[in-house]
Amino acid sequence: MNTEKTVRHYFVDEAGDGILFDRKGRVVIGAEGCSNYFILGVADIAHPDALSDDLAALRNSLIADPYFTRVPSMQPVAKKTALAFHAKDDLPEVRREVFTRLLRHDVRFLAVVRNKHQVLEYVRQRNERDAAYRYQPNELYDYLVRRLFKNLLHKDDAYQITFAKRGASDRTEALKHALEMARQRFDAQWGGTSNATIHVLPRASAEVGCLQAVDYFLWALQRLYERREDRYIQFVWDKVRLVHDLDDTRADKYGVFYTQKKPLTLAALPDLPGI
Repeated sequence: MNTEKTVRHYFVDEAGDGILFDRKGRVVIGAEGCSNYFILGVADIAHPDALSDDLAALRNSLIADPYFTRVPSMQPVAKKTALAFHAKDDLPEVRREVFTRLLRHDVRFLAVVRNKHQVLEYVRQRNERDAAYRYQPNELYDYLVRRLFKNLLHKDDAYQITFAKRGASDRTEALKHALEMARQRFDAQWGGTSNATIHVLPRASAEVGCLQAVDYFLWALQRLYERREDRYIQFVWDKVRLVHDLDDTRADKYGVFYTQKKPLTLAALPDLPGI
């Protein structure tokens, strides 16, 4: 009998931001440097060490390639690609190599998406009921953690969940609380009880190759939502298990669930307000 405990490894990062207002209370959604959407994504990686080693080997080979000798982002002093992969900063040639490597590994990517214009409407309605309420971006992040992990914490004996660090504050306990709430809601809905151990590890993306992998999936998804470019997410769609668009309620109040059987395409997206 095999009594070895199963440990599942999740790696979590975000795309976009939870900012709705500037310091003067003005709405800045979609303005320069502020996204229209906030996306939280997780990669379920079967062999994280193998993926991290593969990405490290790829980065070393690219740095040594004469083709990139004079590329600023490939120089150590720039602290960009020479330090870690980051899709926003990497060259198109580098992105293609990284995406191709990701397709070779046992990875499942899942994400939840919020349209910040809809979040703004919620905030305004809540302020009408409670004048003392003040929106904080962390509440949106924690809400998406609960939605993303509701169905992901009930099959294994233990979970190691590595979150990309956000800012200087330590939010480990807040993340643990959000994960516990996600698990409790699943148990309440389905009548089960899970005692699996949950380990939360906040880490800098530059230190963890698997977080860099999540960044790439998120970048591909963000390009679809923010810029209406679908070729990147289509290229890696075989690794995508779920994208839950919470605010596209045209057909269902719970939003839209995109899966392998119902792929996310450019034609599926509603237009942004003002476009």
